[in-house]
Amino acid sequence: MAFATRFLSRSARQVYTGQSVLRSEYVVPSRSFAKGAGSAPSALKGDEMLKGIFLEVKKKFETAIGVLRKEKITIDPDDPAAVAEYARVMKTVREKADLFSESQRIKYTIETRTQDIPDARSYLLALKDIRVKRGIVDELGAEAMMMDALDKVEKELKKPLLRNDKKGMALLKAEFDKINQKLGIRREDLPKYEEQLELKIAKAQLEELKKEALEAMDTQKKREEFKDEEMPDVKSLDIRNFI
Repeated sequence: MAFATRFLSRSARQVYTGQSVLRSEYVVPSRSFAKGAGSAPSALKGDEMLKGIFLEVKKKFETAIGVLRKEKITIDPDDPAAVAEYARVMKTVREKADLFSESQRIKYTIETRTQDIPDARSYLLALKDIRVKRGIVDELGAEAMMMDALDKVEKELKKPLLRNDKKGMALLKAEFDKINQKLGIRREDLPKYEEQLELKIAKAQLEELKKEALEAMDTQKKREEFKDEEMPDVKSLDIRNFI
């Protein structure tokens, strides 16, 4: 029992506090935290602005830690119930700390990356680049369909489609609506798609957390003092004991 306590304390502290549960993409980036970061008062400059950002990040970090101190997380990516519970906990963290969800983060990235893009083709290419960098798979082949739709509209217009061309963009939107209908994508189902995305992310994070926990325990196992001891089950690690 003494070994288990010392072992879990060392390895779990390394895993939980440093990496997967409090990943930088959920807790640290000030741009994503401060949803109004882009509209900071012009009077706030230099050190004063950095101080404000730091205090905001610190507040959100402490809020996230406060939630994680109360919630039980089971490191079992193969258990749908554990995945759903982890997703629920992270949603609670986001809501209480005022963080972006993954879909909100993607929306924010799209808005900031594409706001100065004048034409529809460059816009769609930017969307593809964002998707690839976020690790999102286009399982339905929607991108190719959208490009085909753009080709059709530009052929009809006999010129490249600019985003400020209201008539041309209306034609493109109509083509996109046909694609959505063909793929069975409905606007009212967007909350369901977001939930599915969050579950995929939760499963992936639990898989990474499990991998890191096993690696941390294996490192400890190689120490002389632990070489004859049995390695505990990863699922027995409890974040609340080590934060």
